[in-house]
Amino acid sequence: MSTLIGTKTTPSVSEPPLVLVIEDDRTTRMLLRRAMEKEGYRVAEAADGKLGLADYTRLQPDIVLLDAMMPVMDGFTCCEQMQMLGDGERTPVLMITSLDDPQSVDRAFEVGAADYVTKPIHWTVLRQRVRRLIKQAHLYRQMEAANQELQRLASVDGLTGLANRRRFDEILEREWFRLAREREPLSLILCDVDFFKSYNDTYGHIAGDECLQRVAGAISVVVRRAADLVARYGGEEFAVVLPHTDSAGAVHVAEQIRINVAALGIAQGQPRGGAATGNPLVTVSLGVATAIPLPNSTPAVLIASADKALYHAKACGRNRAVLMQ
Repeated sequence: MSTLIGTKTTPSVSEPPLVLVIEDDRTTRMLLRRAMEKEGYRVAEAADGKLGLADYTRLQPDIVLLDAMMPVMDGFTCCEQMQMLGDGERTPVLMITSLDDPQSVDRAFEVGAADYVTKPIHWTVLRQRVRRLIKQAHLYRQMEAANQELQRLASVDGLTGLANRRRFDEILEREWFRLAREREPLSLILCDVDFFKSYNDTYGHIAGDECLQRVAGAISVVVRRAADLVARYGGEEFAVVLPHTDSAGAVHVAEQIRINVAALGIAQGQPRGGAATGNPLVTVSLGVATAIPLPNSTPAVLIASADKALYHAKACGRNRAVLMQ
């Protein structure tokens, strides 16, 4: 038997905490449900550990009240398996049992229980412990979300929303050594906005920032695979990491980026002295390099090759993609 009282499978943020009661004794289960509902919680019930584990996975409760001695699957085994699931470490389990010997208490904490209450239940103690554990779990989730946001911000370029240089270095190194093991190609595109200093001199830094944002968007439209990475490499330079991509594929991506940026139709600025740049619209030059990484080498060799190709693209008139052979 598995029943859910006054809850939904996907609760909204505003709903009260959900308590999952896993208890084979019907009377105790009913008393626990009433006590928790009196505190304003939503309650789900399961009559054994196996059903409780299924409800735990499906409902993602805020706390579990778990009996230790049950048929089909005992509470110790149930609790241990909960910890193996994705949210096990964040959802507190409060063991409720008539066992109070040191070995049982030790075992409860060893399998992941957050606290332990013995039968007959002291209801005031139970309510206080449930309240405390839910509050602690809530604070833990808030801290975890804040830490994840901080990690995200530390990896994102504030202007363009792309990965920043730090993230680029991390991903390129990771992919380099991964593809060295797999003996698969890794491609890198370095992309530079042509005559960007002239653009800034003509239109100002605010317009320059907007230009970089639009160029970043034009690049991102082309690079769509989940494993690929677009990053702001520095200033007006961008980088594209393309795992499992040979030179022909990388050149194709680079050419699509070049076409996309030109299609933005952003009017180019004039260099100091007023001489025409030869490019009426903002364009990009791109250097492309591909390698099958070697275990004893580093991605610095790939960066150097892409940088050299970019230099040639600029020297040959800009607004083009050059592959380093």
